[in-house]
Amino acid sequence: MKPNIGMINALIRITCGFTMLSWATAKMVKRPWRESFIIVAMLGAMKVAEGITRFCPLTALFYEYVEKKQEESTPPKELPPVNPS
Repeated sequence: MKPNIGMINALIRITCGFTMLSWATAKMVKRPWRESFIIVAMLGAMKVAEGITRFCPLTALFYEYVEKKQEESTPPKELPPVNPS
């Protein structure tokens, strides 16, 4: 895996991920029957992992899609002009 996000972006993801994870954990202590807090905790953990590895799968898919579209949109080779005489 080649890193596809910058260092500042990684630090922001780690910070936001730990914030989401701690918030969801605190809420799960009070209301353990709510499933939405588990989802937020998983999303927070995913953001922490993306920040540590500096690899985001969604960014990789986006870059791959853009690259594929650019290859498809290359104009065909132009034919030389025809001389009508």
